[in-house]
Amino acid sequence: MEQKPLVSVLIGAYNAAPYIGEAIESVLGQDYRPLELIVVDDGSTDGTGDVARRYGDAIDYTVQENAGNGAARNRAVERAAGALFAFLDADDRFLPGKLELQWAALADDADLDVVFGHVREFVSPELTDDERATIRPPAPPAPWTAPNLMLIRREAFVRVGPFSEALKVGVTVDWYARALEAGLRTTMLPSIVLERRLHLGNNGLRERDSRSQYLHVLKASLDRRRARVEESDAT
Repeated sequence: MEQKPLVSVLIGAYNAAPYIGEAIESVLGQDYRPLELIVVDDGSTDGTGDVARRYGDAIDYTVQENAGNGAARNRAVERAAGALFAFLDADDRFLPGKLELQWAALADDADLDVVFGHVREFVSPELTDDERATIRPPAPPAPWTAPNLMLIRREAFVRVGPFSEALKVGVTVDWYARALEAGLRTTMLPSIVLERRLHLGNNGLRERDSRSQYLHVLKASLDRRRARVEESDAT
């Protein structure tokens, strides 16, 4: 049988000690092989590193000074050896069979660059009733084009380029906008492939004061598209 390509699963983690063990287990429990798991600790000040190091040689664990989620993901990409990339936040979980299902779609279509899937949200079970009242309820399962949902060919990721390291929020929105501009060929599977945890430390809650950056991300994308149209008209 033909050898499957190596999948690099890439996790950027910051103060995720209560959850990163579940994230790691959800990756190591995948049926797909060959597989490597790279965890970049973005300068955590809790026990994130203690939890990650318990997995020994089963993962590639490294620490960097705190520089943000985009920088942590980019560092993980630099360490990755796989022909395929999958991303996961340290507080979320892959569903069983996620990688195998998405690889099958890529294997069936050599021209396909990226495979996405559906997400299911859940409220983290350790929250008290008062804490639950401070966050929104889980949304119904839905398709999602965030990097956490995708399996992407390495060369396609390179065409888009690295994650922004200047943004505190909107990092994934910015990356996907550039993926569309690069003309990546994508497909959306009908299956739920990711469980997204809702808790008090979600990035959108931590970085409330930076939410205006979403507008900058959208404006930058529109400006790039306008520039290309003007360049095309000029020629």
